[in-house]
Amino acid sequence: MLDRLVLTFVLLLGLAATPAAGDDAGDDADAPLRISWDKNMLQIRSPRIGGGTIETNYLEAFCRTGSTHRNWRETVIPHKTVKVDADVDGRSLRLETTVEPGVKVTHDIRAGLDDVDFRVVLTNPTDKAVDIDWVQPCMRVDRFTGLGQQEYYRKCFIFTKEGLTWLDKSRRTTEALYRGGQVYVPAGVNHLDVNPRPLSPDVPVNALIGCVSADDKLLLAMAWDHTQELFQGVIVCIHNDFRVGGLEPGETKKLHGKIYVLDNDPDALLARYRKDFKSKK
Repeated sequence: MLDRLVLTFVLLLGLAATPAAGDDAGDDADAPLRISWDKNMLQIRSPRIGGGTIETNYLEAFCRTGSTHRNWRETVIPHKTVKVDADVDGRSLRLETTVEPGVKVTHDIRAGLDDVDFRVVLTNPTDKAVDIDWVQPCMRVDRFTGLGQQEYYRKCFIFTKEGLTWLDKSRRTTEALYRGGQVYVPAGVNHLDVNPRPLSPDVPVNALIGCVSADDKLLLAMAWDHTQELFQGVIVCIHNDFRVGGLEPGETKKLHGKIYVLDNDPDALLARYRKDFKSKK
């Protein structure tokens, strides 16, 4: 009788320790990333990620030209995004955005083993040109870096002619319409059409901006095939703000982006970026 009671107790303990189906705590470390979206916040989840989740305000703002020296309220174009589809496994999402005065934007977002892929299509069905110049996804990195506002940028990087450049080692300025943060503008982008915050004289040589995890084991990075600016923000965030360049009447444009969650190997990150964006450096 005693042996039966012991066996029953052991079995019950085993059942209690087994995570429920779909519980992230039971995920294998090699399982694909999972994604979800609600109230403009995209969440990337994995047991490998410090803090468990990476949040991105997707999308924070659609912006007009002439933004650098203008009140931000006059730059932002009203928009609304809704979720139209999501698979039960957290592997794919489809969003739709309406941007005044009627531009339609579709977002197909897919999670892989160590990246999230974005396919964005913008269509202007109106009979007038629309001044959507660039767009802001705001990736929050406080939990990933384990650092606060005053220090997190020392774990963030871009690539310049000097190679991988830590943002605390980059050339930084302080004067701008709005103080705080730092803007890095790629060659060929008009400096009158970027974030109204301090502009660094350092020029990115590719479209990657990223950071290192609190334990130095992982890299988190974002890239787009058309980039307006790389931005170290003011709420423990980093941006790769992608470029649209306006839409003529009836015009459609397609854009491609990636978020990478990789082992801390900058050379491997560059190799992946060059593979995914073959025309880039």
